[in-house]
Amino acid sequence: MKNITLLIVFICIAFVSCSTTKATMKTTSLEGTWELNYITGPRIAFDGLYPDKKPTIVFDVATNKIGGNNSCNQYFGTLIVDGNKINFKDAKMGMTMMACQGNGDTIYMSTLDKIDSYSITDDGKTLNL
Repeated sequence: MKNITLLIVFICIAFVSCSTTKATMKTTSLEGTWELNYITGPRIAFDGLYPDKKPTIVFDVATNKIGGNNSCNQYFGTLIVDGNKINFKDAKMGMTMMACQGNGDTIYMSTLDKIDSYSITDDGKTLNL
């Protein structure tokens, strides 16, 4: 009887361990929509660059596509990722060409070209490029 109880406990622990690993894997995925909350380089304050709308980026890992909004125009391209390495420069980006106020959209797109790696922190809540 003790052996059966012990076996059931080990099986339950194994199931709990499997579900914990799956949750961790989900939080390290690029998949989904991310909103910009900080950008390095420009001497203009973040809220001054993006007063009306913050840039977003959408990763569709299943189809290897990226897209989003640079605060003014929609953009789209091919997702080129290998481990934690990411390549926006060769992603064959296209975008709409609306007239935009300021230069936040230009700064955002030129910053994407300089990025070569990423990490996900804060339990999957923050994408660092």
